[in-house]
Amino acid sequence: MAYKWTTDLETGNPTIDRQHKELIDTINHLLDACSQGKGRAEIASTLQFLDNYIVRHFGDEEALQSRYSYPDIVNHKRYHETFKKTVKEIVNEFQAGGATIVLVGKVNSAIAAWLINHIKKEDVKVAAHIKQRS
Repeated sequence: MAYKWTTDLETGNPTIDRQHKELIDTINHLLDACSQGKGRAEIASTLQFLDNYIVRHFGDEEALQSRYSYPDIVNHKRYHETFKKTVKEIVNEFQAGGATIVLVGKVNSAIAAWLINHIKKEDVKVAAHIKQRS
């Protein structure tokens, strides 16, 4: 099942929205590779992308939150830290056991689904706050 960019994922911040779209495109690329039986070959580059993405993207989000005095920044950052641990665990599992179908499933469920939910529930709150303060 591919993820689709919809208006309920838009934050209104061009940088954040572009990064979110990039993430969705990467996850969809992995899912497409899986549907062609090539998921195991694609997992390494997806995990590398995610490792880099979360540092850059979460840093950008947290900088915006600081700049606009987002009142729930502490909790939002906590969500990010928990997610970073999840990604690290998946990367460690990949390094220890290689690319498995179970691992590809975890990337889809533990990473893609979490991020979509996070965007819809948390990032939109940040965006609304920034819009109100701008």
